[in-house]
Amino acid sequence: MVSDVDATLTALADPTRRRIVELLRERPRRAGELVAAFDISAPAVSRHLRVLRHSGVVTERPADTDARQRIYELRPDRLAALGAWLDQVQSFWTDQLGAFKAHAEKTRAERVSEE
Repeated sequence: MVSDVDATLTALADPTRRRIVELLRERPRRAGELVAAFDISAPAVSRHLRVLRHSGVVTERPADTDARQRIYELRPDRLAALGAWLDQVQSFWTDQLGAFKAHAEKTRAERVSEE
């Protein structure tokens, strides 16, 4: 089973999908607005939206004024899970680099004292 983070990273691997997320970060948008923002076909945008929906990054709902139109919006919880994972990775590397720095400083101090 693919984890939420894996699904999110897979969905965001494509630059067009990342741009859709950037647009939706500003506000929810109708599918037609998203299509107009790109120089690709409506079916291509639809395929990108499907990937984002299946990964859980975005949701869709009918427009209030016309049930035939779809409104797309971000799911902040899915992006928060990705952020938490990135925080863990950053913490690991911060600890590792801190330990390396301490080791390098200790080694240098020992060499200086031997001279």
